[in-house]
This record gives sequence, C-alpha cells and structure tokens, in this order.
Amino acid sequence: MSAPAVTRAAAILGSLADEGPLTLTEIARVHGLAKSSTLNLCVALEEAGLVRRTPEGAWTLGRRTVELGGAYVRGFDVVREFYDFTASHPVLSHELLQLVLRHQRDVVYLARHEGRAPLPLSASIGDRFPASVTAVGTALLARLDDTEIRRLYAEPHSLAIWTERSPTSVEALLEKLHATRERGYAVDDRETHPQVYGVAMVVPARRAGDEPFSVGCSLMLPTLTEEQLLSAREGLAELRDHLAAPLEMRG
Repeated sequence: MSAPAVTRAAAILGSLADEGPLTLTEIARVHGLAKSSTLNLCVALEEAGLVRRTPEGAWTLGRRTVELGGAYVRGFDVVREFYDFTASHPVLSHELLQLVLRHQRDVVYLARHEGRAPLPLSASIGDRFPASVTAVGTALLARLDDTEIRRLYAEPHSLAIWTERSPTSVEALLEKLHATRERGYAVDDRETHPQVYGVAMVVPARRAGDEPFSVGCSLMLPTLTEEQLLSAREGLAELRDHLAAPLEMRG
C-alpha cells in the first residue's frame, strides 16, 4: 500500500473499532471515498486478517486485530506486574481493579482483575470509556493544567454525560480535577453508574517519555462501608507504588 492508502486503511480500522460492523457504503461515506476505492482497501485488510465480512455483508474487525492487541498489551511489563500483585494482595485480590492508559478524551483498559462478580457497566480489556466520568480517567486528567483541559474539551458535546452526577460543563470538570489534586486520588461518585463508586490513582512513568498509567478499584455502593473504602485506597496506594518502582529498586 502507498502511504495515503495506509492512512485510509488505518482510518477504516478506527471506524470499525468505534462503530462496530459497517457496510461498504457506510465506510465510504464516513471517509469520503469512492466505493471502488473502499472495496479495494477492505479486501486488502481482509487478506491481512484485519477485517472480515459478516453474514449480513457488513465489514467488522478481524481476528488479527485481537492478536495485535494482545501483543501490544504483553509489551508492557506493568501489565504482568499488575496481575501478579493484585492476585496475591490480601485486600485487592477480592476487588474489581483496572489498569488504564489515557488516549485523548478516553481511557483504554489494558488489564483488569476480577476478585468478585463484575459490576454494572464493567469495562473489558481493550474497551474505551470517557476519561471525564471514570475515576481512572479523572486521575490522569488531573495531571493536565486548566488550559490543556479547556483545549481537550473545546468541542461542543465533548463531555460524556452518563448519569445525573457526571460533569456537564468544563467548569464542573475543572472543579472536580482541582479537588482530585488536593485529595491525591480520584473518585467516581456514581458518575458512570448510579450504584458504582470508583477510586483511582496515577502510576507515574518509570522512564522519561513514557506515558503514565492509572489503577482503579470499582466498588458497589449499596454495600460499601468506610472500612472497605479505606482498605481499597490503601491497597491501591501499595499497587501504585509497586508499579511505579523500577525493578532494580525492589526488595
């Protein structure tokens, strides 16, 4: 493929990831391409295993994208360490935990530990959720200054509103981020789901130029106690410190 063709093919993969199965006509319309050019790109992607045709004739992501995604995640030492630490921790092993990276206004879930039954609206590995309503996303957004936040959310309707407690304006988001910085950790107080409370902390990058992660714990509000919340926060702080420490500095 030529460089422009690669760019267009990558855009098609992004659309299929975001929107799900699309017909040839829909793909062509979204990207402003002729149907013949779109078909050629889709066939090339199909031959590479990156897309496949559904029985209804639409196009969707292929098995090769799963393999590539898995290889990408395995490239992070922190993912393996996340699983090892959470599985053996006396408190966190019984909780629902996530490890994420931020991508623009979203967070991408790289790993999750299920110490009990999933909560409503639990994210799976590879899912993207709005950063502004999740605890893990709020923790990462709080690293940005106000000017960067205003630029990131400058477009109309760029804030996701999932419940009546989700921030509905940039000013409300900034207020939440200021509180997060003062508190030292982020919370999702029924912003993604009316019965879910989340707490999260940033894992600083180990090396200059690396992106920071964040780790979070999702808790069920009807049964949540102060003792459970405190234990979860303390466990998350231990997980954060463990993942942030260079391997050679660990005892």
